[in-house]
Amino acid sequence: MINFQYLRTTSAKSALALLQKDKNAKFIAGGTNLIDLMKRGVTSPEKLIDINHVPLRQIELVGHNIIIGALASNTNVAENKLIKEKLPLLAMALNAGASAQLRNVATVGGNMMQRTRCGYFYDTEMPCNKREPGSGCGAIGGFNRMHAIFGTSDKCIAVHPSDMCVALTALDAVVVIANAKGERKLLFKDFHRLPGDTPQLDNNLKADEMIIRLEIPANNLAAHSHYLKVRDRASYAFALVSVAAAVEISDNKIKDVRLAMGGVAHKPWRLTASEDFLKGKEANAQNFEQAASLAMSGAKGFGENDFKLAMSPNSIIEALNLATAKV
Repeated sequence: MINFQYLRTTSAKSALALLQKDKNAKFIAGGTNLIDLMKRGVTSPEKLIDINHVPLRQIELVGHNIIIGALASNTNVAENKLIKEKLPLLAMALNAGASAQLRNVATVGGNMMQRTRCGYFYDTEMPCNKREPGSGCGAIGGFNRMHAIFGTSDKCIAVHPSDMCVALTALDAVVVIANAKGERKLLFKDFHRLPGDTPQLDNNLKADEMIIRLEIPANNLAAHSHYLKVRDRASYAFALVSVAAAVEISDNKIKDVRLAMGGVAHKPWRLTASEDFLKGKEANAQNFEQAASLAMSGAKGFGENDFKLAMSPNSIIEALNLATAKV
């Protein structure tokens, strides 16, 4: 790890002012991913701006939106009474991720900004277009068991590692972003990017911007929500495949449904075609199987991850079954 300058700030305005002076600087809060990357030499910022003292830890209901500050810890969000009552899908996804110790310090904003855990990205001796554009993708034709089956390009087949972000995509969250001119809002589903020709860009946050908070619209999905995570071991493992499923049932019909997947793409993968199919239909095995089949349009394996082509639809069906079985 190289030597770096450490600065501390107590307001979003001053944090942005410091960033404006050096767009290569990095914000640090929990640091659970950033410090790992610095130790490995994957990233080497010469300046870290500590934002832990910026007042962005609120969790509250404002009008029809649930507001979560960017510096709220993963644990505090998952254990918050409002979140467990109104957004249990988010609480389940957070509790499925990392270890309790990491959740205690990891923040919502940091979770959104974490980078892929692809082994080729972390190994600076191996080719990786995400780490060094133009060097190639070692995972294509290499060890790719954990890698993407949706939205890939010939430049990158890495997956986004977050569980929280899968739930937030399904819940139609909105990201509030600040810059020197004020604030802008971005749908959560549009925050992260597919690799395309620029896999080094994980998201649509600009170099002079800062995540301030999330706004999540209230919904009627709490009673029938489930986060399913399929992984190699029961704890502290990234998803092979995950599914966030939330369903609103009225008069034995599906009135509203949200579905998103993790472990299968460079960003949380929303299943809009499956959602559209299920709305207005009965919550039964036949319809769940059809929805799962629709979800697999465009899926492509790369050899060692071909098992995800069967695991994914099976996981969708299982998640829907578990969500609709809840009362």
